[in-house]
Parts: sequence; C-alpha cells; structure tokens
Amino acid sequence: MENEEERRADFRRKLRLWYQKNHRELPWRQTHDSYKIWVSEVMLQQTTVQAVIPYYRNWITLFPDAEALSCAPLQKILKAWQGLGYYQRAKNLHKAAKIIVEKFDGQIPQDYDELIKLPGFGSYITAAVLSFSFDKPFPVIDANVRRVLMRLMRMRSEASPNNDKILLDFLKPYFPQKKAGDFNQAMMELGALICRVKNPLCLLCPFPEFCEAFKTGEQEIIPTPKKRIYKKIEAAVGIIQEQGKYLIQKRPSKGLLADLWEFPGGKRKADESLEEALRREIKEELAADIAEEKFLTRVRHAYTQFQVTLSAYECSLKNKPRLKKGQHKWVTLKALRRFPFPSGSAKIVHFLEERGKSAYKS
Repeated sequence: MENEEERRADFRRKLRLWYQKNHRELPWRQTHDSYKIWVSEVMLQQTTVQAVIPYYRNWITLFPDAEALSCAPLQKILKAWQGLGYYQRAKNLHKAAKIIVEKFDGQIPQDYDELIKLPGFGSYITAAVLSFSFDKPFPVIDANVRRVLMRLMRMRSEASPNNDKILLDFLKPYFPQKKAGDFNQAMMELGALICRVKNPLCLLCPFPEFCEAFKTGEQEIIPTPKKRIYKKIEAAVGIIQEQGKYLIQKRPSKGLLADLWEFPGGKRKADESLEEALRREIKEELAADIAEEKFLTRVRHAYTQFQVTLSAYECSLKNKPRLKKGQHKWVTLKALRRFPFPSGSAKIVHFLEERGKSAYKS
C-alpha cells in the first residue's frame, strides 16, 4: 500500500497532467506581468470568465500599467468598469496603483506583508498575484477551489470563507513548494470545468478516488446551497430634456453605487404610485414640479443583494430645476455613453439610443 507522501505526489501528478491537457487559453494566463494578473483577479471575483474577457482586454488597452491607471481620472475608470459591479474594487485598483507608483516605482511588491497593505489586497488577491506572477508558494482559495476542497473532504456546509482555515489545513500536505502558480491555476480550473456547482462531471475528474463526496454520492449537495433573499425595489426616474440634452445626476461618493451617474428619481414608497413617487423625488432633488409625465420603458436588473425595477418617464417641468455644480449635467444622447451608469440605468440609456436610431431612420 502506498504511503501518504506517494499518495499526495500522485494527486499532484494527476492534477498537473489534467491541467496541461485541458486548461483554457485565457489572456491573463499568457503573461507573468503582475499588474495584468492583479487586474484580472480583481475582475474575476464573482464574475464569470467569459464576461470578464472583453472588460479585461479593454482595460489593458486603456490602462496598460500601474502608472497609466494611477494617472487616469476616476470617471474614466468607473466607465471602463461599468457592468462588472462592485465599483469599490475599481476605486481600490486606482488607489493601489497610485501607491505602487509613488512608493514602489510602478512595480508590484513581491513581499506578502507589503502587498496585503494596499487597498483591495485581501488575502486572496495577495496570494493570487504572488503565486501567478512570481511563483510564490501561497495557496489560493477562490469559490471554485473552495468547492473542490469541500467535496474532497466531504464538508457539509455552505461555501463560506469562514471555512477556509480548515480547507487550508487539508490542502497544505498536497501543496507543492515549486510551481505553486500552476498548482493553484489547475485547482481553480478543475472547479470551473469539472467540479462545477451543478452537474459536476465526476467521470472526467482526474482523481475521483480522492473525493469523499464522490464515494458517498453527495457531490451534488456539497457545498450546501445558499438561500438567497433578494430585496425588491421599485423606482421611477425622469427623462428630462432641454435643447436636445438629457439631465443626469451623480450619486454621492459614499454608499451604494457611489460616484456613478443616473437619471433623477428614486424609490417608490409603499403608499405611492410610481407617478407619485416620481413627482415627489423630482421635487426633492431638483426643487421642480412635473407638468406632465409619459411612461417610456421599464427595466429590471439584479444586483448582489437586491433586485430593482426602474420605470422611466419622459417628463416636462413647470419650472427650472435647481442644479448643483458637479452633481448635475445636461448631456447629449451621444455623450451619455461616456458616463458610468449602474447597470439598470445603463439599460435605459440603451433604450434611448435605440429610440433615437428609430427616429432617425423614420
């Protein structure tokens, strides 16, 4: 009977061979540039690979290195990030890039204790950048790796970072001191392609004999599915035009969807109709009364913890709106695309663009 070290070596060998044969060719895997790897890992948090690829390529074109990112205006950065959500991550990229340029001459530090101090560099991002860029022996646990390890261990629990210390203790004897980056990438890829959330492809797994959940037939119920409770929000927004331009306003710099742009309006209260909510919000935000409103479109979008339904109304006002410098802008239809909007509001922008095209054709 093979000893434990031979068994672990067999695990590493089977994983390595599987990865060499089956891994996807992704743009951030074609480089050891620590800046590019850092950007990709931040983007990939809670976002699918296919969704990230065009964002990553566009980002690297706009901001090819830390210096370019550090010099860029925040609004340009938020616009490039629009649609990925979690806008604080884009802000942290900007803040960290400034520090990297000022303190480290534009080079990402290779010391764990230095790197983890930078904005947005939690334990995961720090380990990933050091491992993938510099082959440092730090294990990386993302959602895919967490799921693989929980099934290998047969851990009946929700997939939570709270369990990561236990998972790391389990992983430690298998973790190599050399080519750590390849090992981490292989574990992540295995979770993405084989050990999937639903319908795991266990017959294609390189080492089913190591998996306790597979032995007991529990791989479909490990980890325990999370019960998501979405808060549902209804809101009404006003599409206000003046001399061919649309009125938009900037959200506060702190809080939900900070520093993004939107159309005036807000949430409906329980005892209000959408039209009543719209009139109240326009009065509160712009000190103006609506003369007439006409329903235009309704869009829905699911964010991480809530679902929003936005009803857009074309509005005419009885009096001039009260506008604040830097907070309100009149913008042409063509220029709307240059501003970073939350994903729900971006759908309204798309509706206005399509309506404009139809009007032009007719």
